[in-house]
Amino acid sequence: MSGGGVIDVKLPEEDEERRRQRKLEEALEVKSLRRIISAYLNYPEAAEEDVKRYEQSFRKLPPSHKALLSHYPLKFKKLRRCISMNSYFIFAMLQAFDPPLDMSQDMDICEDSHVSHTHYDNQSDGRNVCSGHSTSSSGRMCCSKGDHADCNEQSKVVETAKEMTTNEEEETEGPIEYKTASCPGKLENREETNQSCSNDFTDSNGNASSPACDWLDPSIQLNVPLADVDKGKTERDQCYKPILEELDALFPNRSKESPPACLVPGAGLGRLALEISHLGFISQGNEFSYYMMICSSFILNHTETAGEWNIYPWIHSNCNSLSDSDQLRPVSIPDIHPASAGITEGFSMCGGDFVEVYSDPSQVGAWDAVVTCFFIDTAHNIVEYIEIISRILKDGGVWINLGPLLYHFADLYGQEDEMSIELSLEDVKRVALHYGFEFEKEKTIETTYTTNPRSMMQNRYFTAFWTMRKKSVTIVEQAAP
Repeated sequence: MSGGGVIDVKLPEEDEERRRQRKLEEALEVKSLRRIISAYLNYPEAAEEDVKRYEQSFRKLPPSHKALLSHYPLKFKKLRRCISMNSYFIFAMLQAFDPPLDMSQDMDICEDSHVSHTHYDNQSDGRNVCSGHSTSSSGRMCCSKGDHADCNEQSKVVETAKEMTTNEEEETEGPIEYKTASCPGKLENREETNQSCSNDFTDSNGNASSPACDWLDPSIQLNVPLADVDKGKTERDQCYKPILEELDALFPNRSKESPPACLVPGAGLGRLALEISHLGFISQGNEFSYYMMICSSFILNHTETAGEWNIYPWIHSNCNSLSDSDQLRPVSIPDIHPASAGITEGFSMCGGDFVEVYSDPSQVGAWDAVVTCFFIDTAHNIVEYIEIISRILKDGGVWINLGPLLYHFADLYGQEDEMSIELSLEDVKRVALHYGFEFEKEKTIETTYTTNPRSMMQNRYFTAFWTMRKKSVTIVEQAAP
């Protein structure tokens, strides 16, 4: 309006609703992330409860039976040492984590919400922090040691672990090589990273957020089921080789100036995406779980050498152990130094739900290859996964898959707002053909997955391995009836 008058503009109601919805969703995300942080922080207590249970059972034995197991008290002592070492790693990892959300915001907004919490409660270990082909994960994961000087509870556990590492009476077997996963985010200069750290951090919009120590404050921790403490296990790479060999064969003349782009949905701790980058691809991993992202960011940004950390992954089960020494053995991580891995420029990790992130119009035809490893059965709707994979591939692009069909949401009962579409392998292939794929290679590969190699029980999968190529639009149109 002309005339210089002041106009009182009222925002459209739908804009207000969208803003309220965004605020609510962020609050739910913060609540979910707090739950994940709490699961990590609750690890020492949950693990100690297990040891106390073992001791209680041992005390109930008659004296003659106790005499046969006279080494058990020492085993319990060693278990506590291993727990302390694991706690040392966990708290160092959490102290280095720079949350991409304002963790101090009030959670009361969640209580009377009409928005379903299911998405956050059942699979919400992550958030969307990536938009576009080459965006990396949510900000730099950095923090100087001084930033957490007042975190008394965490410091106490860390100091206890340090003390126990010097106790020579509790020496266990030396570490064995263990191929662990690593590293979301882009590699950064450690010196520059340390210089940029401070007690406050800002979000992507430049808004100041809470001091790094605040979100570790016990007063904001949530009660977490003990089952949650077991999440975040490292993934072994024994099934990556056939994928890497196939990529290498399909793209034999890769250009360093313009390398092909490969997406790895469900990248976990990022090791497969890292290996693909090492082959000479622009590689982006996509991961939804904060359990994974927190750990892999720590390994990427804060490890200085291979084998820098010892953890004890097998101590939490007494079943199927060949010996106590097998159960108590350490694993050295990482098995390679990420900064020295020779990755291709453009390697990144994108945090967020695969469907939400890669349904964006900017992703259409953006990728030369999509690699899915133990991923497609994580879908609520596997048809939607296949549709998106087809959409984001360039014409002539390839989809390489390895994995079973152990549908993650198959056992969700009594939740009317949830869904789980559980197709047979035959139906999966038929849907893929519908979305313009043609098979170039198909076979069955026997693998294990997250298996203790020295356990008396080994779970094995007969996984479907295939290479499919997306036919060009012209070919698809000609084939249409």
